[in-house]
This record gives sequence, structure tokens and C-alpha cells, in this order.
Amino acid sequence: MEQRTYDPLSRVSALKPSRQRTTLADSNERPGAGALASLLGALIGRNRYGEHLVARQWYSSPEVCEVDAEALALLRPTGLRAAPFCVESASDPAKWLFLDTETTGISGGTGTYAFLVGLGWWDSGGLKVEQFFMRDHDEEHSVLLEVAHRLSERPVLVTFNGKSFDWPLLETRYRMTRSIDVPTVAAHLDFLNPARQLWKLRFKSLRLAELERLVLNAESLGWSRRDDIDSSRIPEIYFDYLRGDSAEPVAGVFMHNRMDLRGLAALAGRIMRTLADIEAIPSRSISSGDEAEALELYGVSRLLDRRGQRLRARAAYERALSTGLPATVDRKARHELALLAKRENDFARATELWRGLSRGAGPSPEACEQLAIYYERRADNPEEAARVVRGAVAELRRALRMGTIDSPRYVRLVERFQLRLLRLERKLGRTAN
Repeated sequence: MEQRTYDPLSRVSALKPSRQRTTLADSNERPGAGALASLLGALIGRNRYGEHLVARQWYSSPEVCEVDAEALALLRPTGLRAAPFCVESASDPAKWLFLDTETTGISGGTGTYAFLVGLGWWDSGGLKVEQFFMRDHDEEHSVLLEVAHRLSERPVLVTFNGKSFDWPLLETRYRMTRSIDVPTVAAHLDFLNPARQLWKLRFKSLRLAELERLVLNAESLGWSRRDDIDSSRIPEIYFDYLRGDSAEPVAGVFMHNRMDLRGLAALAGRIMRTLADIEAIPSRSISSGDEAEALELYGVSRLLDRRGQRLRARAAYERALSTGLPATVDRKARHELALLAKRENDFARATELWRGLSRGAGPSPEACEQLAIYYERRADNPEEAARVVRGAVAELRRALRMGTIDSPRYVRLVERFQLRLLRLERKLGRTAN
């Protein structure tokens, strides 16, 4: 097949309306419009801003997910800049609206269009999918108005990376219309960050398609990505369609979008079940290895810790360690568990963990520092604190010779330890006198 080259300016020109319409009756005269509608079994949608193409499907899988209050609390945004979050609305899955867009680029900004907006919601025990497609640039207002209507009915937005891309892009497009208000969202649940917490240590890729394969076992749910298109080609497929090329590749974009919506709905259910019943993670894991179970528990532990649920986080950390973590992750988990124990004034467990981390090959400078702080301030034993600091400095010097620590970090840590040692020696000198 002959490889085409694409001029960026030609893409801009492709987004211009192919012609001006004076009536609604000539909609199927657009290049490829009738063929695309036929391929998809789609209809012409109309509203006060004009027309668009609309395709609707219903799927029996994935099944409706249940919303647990404790799980929802872990997904609720935090911080001063967190968007408004209506717990009552978010707790009702009937108010959820799954959203995924296909766009003319990934950079966002005012020059990027969402030419296909896919929406999904729970209906009759399964997932109803509705897709709005702009066959030309002049149909954007019509598409945006329909999306606004659906959000007014189901105001809880559910996305995968939609907080960073899909929704900000749509907000920009609404503002640029100067005639359609940005829809009000009661809550926005984005499942990318929870997915990262749970599985980033297990999998190299956290693309939705990969999570479907590795976590959800999507083929058992009734669909497969074997015939899916490469998402990087989607903008070119759309530009080709605008130039009058075959509508068939665009049908593949619709299928890709539907699979993304189904994958998002299934992933939301999986994460909600995981966070609702953390104690059942090992028995629920689809993996045959204990390490996978431990890594998922470790991810949940960190999520609980960041949400301030310290007792539950400690229990999950302990279970993850007992299940068997990889060596590097095991060290991180012990550090985090020790800090949690310290915050809860459980110094017996904290010092036990710090001692283990300060011994053996490659002792942890952070653990040594925490031990020194404990002996100096809590145990009132400056002599032992000084011994720990001297040992840490010696280990750092050995690490520098071995090339296992970079020079800037070495200098920073040694200076900190030497300042502590100087203070401890002064304290010991006063005690001796």
C-alpha cells in the first residue's frame, strides 16, 4: 500500500465544512455519509443546531457494578483544588455516564476536536452505548448539545484519563461555541489513578486495552481486541474520511470507541469490588502467583495510606509483606509501614522494621536515620543513636566506592548524618562530664 504523507495545513483545511447546507434533507449527500450510516446501522440525529450521526447499541456485559460507600470514599478527589463531588449522586450507578472521545489529536487546546463522543450508562442490566459523530466540522454544536442533554440526565462523569484529557477538551469546545454552556458535573470518577495504584508495579503498560487483557480477562466478558485498530491512526482515518475516502475505516473507530467504553465500565466494576472488599483480594485474584496478589495488596495499602485510613493501610501492608513482595518493593513497603507505625506511636513495630532495613547488604540510610531519631528522642540513648549514625556513614562511604550511590545523594546524606553525629557527640560529652 502506498504510504501517504500528511501536511499539517491540509489537516486544518480538512476540518473546514465541506459545504454549507440550507436544509436538513440533504444530509446523506455528504461524501460517505450514507455508507457510514449503513455500515454502523446509525441514524441521523437532529436538534436546533443541525444534524449529526448517532449510533446506539446495548450490551449484556459488563454487568452493572455496585457502588460501595467505603470504596467510593477512596476514589473521591482530595485537596483544595478538588472539583465538587456530590456523594449522593456518585453513590447511585444509575447516574453514572461513561465517556470516551476520539479526537483529531492528543495535544488538546483550541485546535483539537472531539469528532466522536461515546457515552455509556447502565440500562436493563447491561451497558447502553450511544455515539455521536460529526461528519463535518459544522456538526460540532449539534454533537455537543446532545452530550450536554445526556449529562443533565446522568451527571456523574466516569472516565479513564478523562480528567486530564477528554473532559478538559470538551469544556474547551463548549466554551468556544459561545452558545452552549459547559454541562454541570455532580462528580467525576476517573479510574486511571486507581488503576495505577493497584497495578503499575505488575504491568509495563496501563493502557485500557492491556488492563482488559491482563486484569479483566475481557474475552470472557464477550469481546476481544484482536481486530482493534491502532489508536494512533484514528486522527488520520478521520481526516481521510473528510477528504472523501472510504467510510469503512471510520467504522473501525466506532468499534474501538465502543470497546473502550465497555472496558471502562468493566474496569470501574473491578476496582469498585476490589476496594469494597480488600480482605478478599488474594482469593479474588485471577493470577496464579502470590507475588501478583501481594503487589495488588501493596497498591491498595498506598491508596488507603494516602486517604488517611491508617489502620486499614497498616493491615494491608502487613498482609502484602506476608504474601511475598519482590525485594525492591518489599523494602519500600517496610519503609512505609514503619512510618505508619511511627505515626500511630507503635515504636516497637517501627523500630523492628527499621532495624531490619538497616542491616544486611545495602542498608537503608533512611531507616538508619529514623533509628537514630528514635534512640535519641524516644529511648534517650544518644550513645546507641551515635553508633547507628557512624555505621550509616561507613556504609555510605562503602556504597560510594562500589558505585551504588550517586555523588550528590552521598554528599547530601553524609552531611546530614555528620551534623547529627556532631550534636550527639556534644550531648555525650556533656553527659560524661
